Amino acid sequence: MTNPRMSVVMPIYNVEAFVGEAIQSVLNQSFKDFELICVDDGGTDGSMDIVRTFSDSRIRIICQENRGLAGARNTGIAHARGEFVGLLDSDDVWHCDKLALHYVHLTANPDIGVSYAGSRMIDRDGQVLSVAMRPKLGRVTPRDIICRNPIGNGSAPVLRRSALNLARFAHPTDVGRVCWFDEDFRQSEDIEMWIRMAVKHNVTFAGIAGLLTDYRIIPGALSANVVKQYLSWTKMLRQLRRYAPEFVDQHGDTARSYQLRYLARRSVQLGNFKLARELLQKALGLNPWILFEEPIKTSVTGGAVLGGSLLGKDRFTALMRPYLKNAA
Repeated sequence: MTNPRMSVVMPIYNVEAFVGEAIQSVLNQSFKDFELICVDDGGTDGSMDIVRTFSDSRIRIICQENRGLAGARNTGIAHARGEFVGLLDSDDVWHCDKLALHYVHLTANPDIGVSYAGSRMIDRDGQVLSVAMRPKLGRVTPRDIICRNPIGNGSAPVLRRSALNLARFAHPTDVGRVCWFDEDFRQSEDIEMWIRMAVKHNVTFAGIAGLLTDYRIIPGALSANVVKQYLSWTKMLRQLRRYAPEFVDQHGDTARSYQLRYLARRSVQLGNFKLARELLQKALGLNPWILFEEPIKTSVTGGAVLGGSLLGKDRFTALMRPYLKNAA
């Protein structure tokens, strides 16, 4: 059997409300030469029953005990046969031309190892929010990745297999298993991988125009735990320091300030305005230049923190409902 040009890796764990839509968005791709590897990560709901209702021969199901998102991605990548590997989380949705556009981008530019695009943001019901991820597309540096993470989310990138394998390493305890994502991370595993590829292995990242992923915001999801997310991000920075201390000395404080500002916005969305205010104050105290580098986003964050503090959670949520819909 001829190997497909593209492999799509989809970890699946208790997402029965969304997985069917995610799979259908892959099957609807205008680029047809792909395999879809669905990794059953030991969930307990009806997700895999939904997966098995699809009869497309390009779908492959791999089952394992729960290892978390990084472990499920690693399993999928290990089974992938394509020259290019796309990642799609099972609660997100792809534009029908996403694979085709990334295929053109990667084949036309053999120096690029990771191709990505912007994302729309949707609520749990699939309604499009008024905010979107519009990342920097060209001349992306390791500083851009550590400070602003242009990839944005785990469903945005399509990776060249040869570049991906530069980041391959043996699992530290499970003999015979190979990893790409570090399974010690339950959060921040994406940015840890991207920065390791860029800094340690000199992989080139570049984006293409368009909002090609619908990234779902679900209140109460894993990424909503702001404290755990910050601790995980800090762990990533410590790990980076082990092999690139000069890089961390040069860019670490700026990266931390941007991360704190991002977490302040997450805290606003969760209605914790006291924490949001503390995080934003720490961000500006660590590096006030973010106010000049990105004045609009920093000012809007500050305005949201102030408005939420004055109005209270219920009134602020009601005010923001037209913009955040059921992601509020």
